[in-house]
Amino acid sequence: MRARSAHATRAAGVALAAVLATGVAVPAHAAAPVAHPRVPAPSQPADRFQGTANFRDVGGLRTWWGARVRSGVIYRSDALNKLTDADRTALAKLGVRRIVDFRTPTEVGGDGPDQLPSGLAVTARPIDDTGMYVTVNGAIGSKDPVRQQQVLGGDRGAALLHGVYRSFVTDARSRAAFGATLREMAGRRTTPLVFHCTSGKDRTGWTTYLLLRVLGVDHRTAERDYLLSNAYRAETDAKVREQLKAAGYMQDPQLLAPVQEVRTDYLDAALNQARRSYGSLDRYLRVGLGVDGRTAAELRHRLTTR
Repeated sequence: MRARSAHATRAAGVALAAVLATGVAVPAHAAAPVAHPRVPAPSQPADRFQGTANFRDVGGLRTWWGARVRSGVIYRSDALNKLTDADRTALAKLGVRRIVDFRTPTEVGGDGPDQLPSGLAVTARPIDDTGMYVTVNGAIGSKDPVRQQQVLGGDRGAALLHGVYRSFVTDARSRAAFGATLREMAGRRTTPLVFHCTSGKDRTGWTTYLLLRVLGVDHRTAERDYLLSNAYRAETDAKVREQLKAAGYMQDPQLLAPVQEVRTDYLDAALNQARRSYGSLDRYLRVGLGVDGRTAAELRHRLTTR
């Protein structure tokens, strides 16, 4: 009994502290992994650390005017709280100078702080998730299938994500965090840089999408890059679903799919809100985030190459 109890406790730690950091595998109705000009197939993740599932170099994509986004300068990731000694050595070799952490204090308290090479600076720039982390983990921790259906069943899980993505545009503190991060990337002394949230797909995915658009990457290409989180996270996500069910936390862990995957309609929720609130994505960047023409030009100068 003690061994079983210990196993349940460990599984609870996975479920309640990091369930949103692990996501779920790509379900049948989601977009399949797509061909990509720089990211290897998910079965051969050459740039993945042992302690992360969604670490990627933002560079490599072509812009509409024929340049290429520089590699080795900006990286995106899920939480860095599980980096191994080998991971920290590899991160140091990348020459990273700055880490930007979008997680809220609740997330950091549940998952733990980033485990980084000594001397590497971390900028805490929390972006509100509209309470999703607490809501979903509370439902899982209850072990109550009825409550889990009430929170996540039907379209309710997707509705949570739609609300999160709309808040990227409507919440002033979120805009300040996104804007500061994009402007920081334009500075020579703060790169190479890694930015991340918990799962590396929503706050991190939106930041990456915005950066790529500023750099001249077209919408469809930036969207495909955004959707790659489903492929990168598939193996890890499947293991977590198995743990949740085996430990008795969820009878139907597939209920987590809407909150742990990325979908085009989530991205569209933020884009549509930007148009409603600002008239266009460009004006959201300029007025809402403070990424003016000069900053955009500096980003293109620093982060693209012919």
